Amino acid sequence: MKEFRRLVYPYLVWGIIFILVPMFMILIYAFTDEGNSVMTFNFTFDNFLRFFEDSIFIEVLWRSLKIAIATTIICILFGYPAAYFIAKLRPNSQSVAVLIITLPMWINMLVRTYAWRGILLESGLSPEVKVYIGMVYNFLPFMILQIYTSLSKMNKDYLVAATDLGCNARQAFMKVTLPLSVPGIISGITLVFLPAVSSFFIPKLLGGGSFVLIGNLIESYFLTAGDWNFGAAISLIMTIVILVSMFITRKFDHEKEADNA
Repeated sequence: MKEFRRLVYPYLVWGIIFILVPMFMILIYAFTDEGNSVMTFNFTFDNFLRFFEDSIFIEVLWRSLKIAIATTIICILFGYPAAYFIAKLRPNSQSVAVLIITLPMWINMLVRTYAWRGILLESGLSPEVKVYIGMVYNFLPFMILQIYTSLSKMNKDYLVAATDLGCNARQAFMKVTLPLSVPGIISGITLVFLPAVSSFFIPKLLGGGSFVLIGNLIESYFLTAGDWNFGAAISLIMTIVILVSMFITRKFDHEKEADNA
């Protein structure tokens, strides 16, 4: 076993270089003033106070959360029936259906979003609706695949037992299928909500620059305004929001597993 542990070292090095070091730099920038030299740092909370004291930034954060939550709900409403339908197919047909779902994901997300930009250019839809379309299109496969995986692993004997105990199809679904598929739903929520709340190029391309989310705000302060300190503070706030949302979903998942046990 000790020999196999050495295989972990490259991943540890990769994680340190590409995860821990950038996060450390974000922390330094977020809690310092602009123009600090390499050897001296003036630590401050002004960057965070600036964010929470300006109602515009709070509005952008709330809009980002609203878009992400709405996108997640829409993906559940469309994704669950699709996953349920696929899980009911024969094994060979399931493989073909999963291939059809994943096939668009082989193309870069940016390219797919540019394609939707051309499709929706003359549609007359509002920027918000266009952003919703782009979000749901790009993230719906993640929801479908997670729920499908949960449904396909479900023990079908439970449904037989429910039928033997007098449950009709609707009751069997509500009392057996839906509760057992909750882990897949929660995994899908995580995979949809997290990228949706921090997305920046989908609202930028489909919203026409008039629909700003928190990801666009971070990009603007880093690349356009050159205010890395404030941009890092916004990034850190967004990181905390994401961590809290992950904690809530995982806590709900563990409680559901305990109930099922």
